[in-house]
Amino acid sequence: MAEHVRPGFFAAPPERPGLALFLNAGDPPLPVLPELIQMLDESEVDCLELAVPFPDSFTDGPVVRRSARRALADGVDLRRTLDAVAKVHAGLEHLRIALLADWSHTVKPCGLPDFLGLLGEVGTDALLVHGLPPRLRAEYYETAADRRVPVVTTCYPNSGEQTLRESARHASAYLYLVAHYGRTGSAPPGGHAELAPLIGALRAIAPVPIAVGFGVRGAREIAGVRAAGADAAIVGSAAVAVVERALADGTDIVGSLAGFVREIRSGHGGSGRAGAISSGSRKEGQG
Repeated sequence: MAEHVRPGFFAAPPERPGLALFLNAGDPPLPVLPELIQMLDESEVDCLELAVPFPDSFTDGPVVRRSARRALADGVDLRRTLDAVAKVHAGLEHLRIALLADWSHTVKPCGLPDFLGLLGEVGTDALLVHGLPPRLRAEYYETAADRRVPVVTTCYPNSGEQTLRESARHASAYLYLVAHYGRTGSAPPGGHAELAPLIGALRAIAPVPIAVGFGVRGAREIAGVRAAGADAAIVGSAAVAVVERALADGTDIVGSLAGFVREIRSGHGGSGRAGAISSGSRKEGQG
């Protein structure tokens, strides 16, 4: 039997935009993660940006910072994150997992070659390094290519021409356009549709999909991202807030996120096979 080949990043049907969700590993608790990832896969969410939790992120707003603190307090680190991913990755049919790791807290203590080697063993689909010093970018890109680790690069609307071209040239998974210079949860003043000229310029030089994040909270913002010409929308703080509310209320985390995915996809062509899973069959997400 031929091996099943999953689609590339954001290989969404034309009637709906690609979708990525951001979460911190360990928030929800790691025992919940396999069921949650299965739900996202069956819902045909395209990508889970899964962060190895780290403290005091300078780019994150209060919702994501609280999430990271909860995960760190539970002892979640790189090894536990990779072990959790390894348990489910091989069985995924649609969802891809992009690991987000902080340079100072996670990558540097391992050493770049050894860190990338660990990712190769687990089989994560892409890597985004937070806080990478500019002087190390060339080494990072070269080593990641040698280890066959696809790279997510980032840029901002106010990035200089050289930065935009570098980000486009070295992205091998997707290019993350941060919609607004600020912290997670903030949006561009004129809405995401104002990014259309920049996305058009990046499209001409980037060989990979373009995903837009920051300030994407629901169906309206996702429609704006799509109208601007991007391939996908990245939902971060709003998804993390769903987890936070479920933890506080003692309700089903997986069911809450499944409902959130259906809600933000309203008007964009359904929600895959999620309807095959009844929320009543799920465990309470407090493991």
